[in-house]
Amino acid sequence: MKSVATSAKVSASAAKVLKTPVAEPTVVRPSKIDINGYQAALKWLAERPDIERMRVVTYDDNTFRLDRMRALLAAMGNPHESIKTVHVAGTVGKGSTCAMISNMLSECKYTVGTYTSPHFVDVRERIAINDRMISKPAMVEMAKKVQAAAAKAKVEPTFFEAITAMAFKYFADEAVDIAVIEVGLGGRLDSTNVLTPIVSVVTTIDFDHTRILGNTLGKIAREKAGIFKRGVPAIVFDAQPEVNKVFAEVAEKVGADLRIVNKDIEFSSRFCTSPEMGPHTRVCYYTKTMRIEHLPVPLPGEHQAMNCGVALAAIECVRAAGFNCPENLITGGLSKTKVLGRMELISDRPRVLVDGAHNPASLNALMRCVGAHVPYDSMVCVFGCCQDKDVGEMLDKLNLGADKVIFTRASSNPRAADPVELQKLFQERSGKMSQVARTAGEAIQLAMRATSRDDLICVTGSFYVVGDAMKFVHENSDFQLRRPQTV
Repeated sequence: MKSVATSAKVSASAAKVLKTPVAEPTVVRPSKIDINGYQAALKWLAERPDIERMRVVTYDDNTFRLDRMRALLAAMGNPHESIKTVHVAGTVGKGSTCAMISNMLSECKYTVGTYTSPHFVDVRERIAINDRMISKPAMVEMAKKVQAAAAKAKVEPTFFEAITAMAFKYFADEAVDIAVIEVGLGGRLDSTNVLTPIVSVVTTIDFDHTRILGNTLGKIAREKAGIFKRGVPAIVFDAQPEVNKVFAEVAEKVGADLRIVNKDIEFSSRFCTSPEMGPHTRVCYYTKTMRIEHLPVPLPGEHQAMNCGVALAAIECVRAAGFNCPENLITGGLSKTKVLGRMELISDRPRVLVDGAHNPASLNALMRCVGAHVPYDSMVCVFGCCQDKDVGEMLDKLNLGADKVIFTRASSNPRAADPVELQKLFQERSGKMSQVARTAGEAIQLAMRATSRDDLICVTGSFYVVGDAMKFVHENSDFQLRRPQTV
């Protein structure tokens, strides 16, 4: 049991980690960049105010202005209105759920657009059709169209607004059959919330972005449920009573058809192991129109069962909207699901695993997942996180699995917490060994010196740190790389 003195000391350290001066959104003057090539397009995007990288953001209708997004899209001919979509929000599991839905639809022979965020290495990762990133020429063309529309509408979009508009226009121009759209932040005021989708999905609710979205699960759930629309099915997984209550209230208010997996929809899961598949989770899903039994979840970790459940419910809604999705193709597509930067082993020698877990819930799931699925003698974690996270809770979850920790920070993220302060806070909570490195690459090199062939290096805590690690590993000849795949 921690003493009162220790608790006070921890709080003081945590406050120091988070005390960096904040940056508010700045007024941006109209861009004069001539987008005449890919680098110019990237430069134009880099000029946009980037809320993802701001240390503290004022969460209101001024910073997150859907009227600005609507004006931009109107100047482009409202491309989002010509595409059918699945809209996915949530604290944990958005990316995995989007990937499962996309893979199931692709296997059913549909042309499927996916829009996700953030990216790890290449900004084009965010916009893809059937797992193929948007090409550089297409990226340039979309940037030109958004720039012209912004001038016409007399608005200056943020980075996320601009790239969201680019995705919508690209999917419309390519005439995709359906697009799976991931919410960037929250839901109610997110730039993607101009859509009227076939189905709205909200994955697991947990504490993250509490300064912006609220400090209770109910408040966070209300922001996420902001994507519910009149007459549109809303899919969630059975959660805490306060979360379920909020979902029910919002659904009733807007006129959405709320469907709770594991409550309104019969669902079960079990963890098992077999010689062919090793440790994995299987699910059963029963409704009047779908009966799926003992289906292996394609991604490791018991938590992925919930994501699989809401993904199957989303597909059932898509089927009801007229899409032909036979169960054999649904299950076949699901089995092929891979997710970049989630439980991904990017190097065999040394073994380097990366995961973009960036809040206490996802970090806890990662530590449990590694313990259940990856054999190793010792695990060295390379860790860096953003200063606006619940740092103390994240370090406690990290301590569950790491034998040693090397703290670092992302190279281009102003929100990154100081690794020296992270180490101090960790030392107050754990007696385990730790070091500090200036960059993710330097941290991996330190980890390599501390590991043997049967040990594991795990890079986590931030999408930005994971992105830096991916670049370092792929550019360094000391690593025996493997094709992108999950464990």
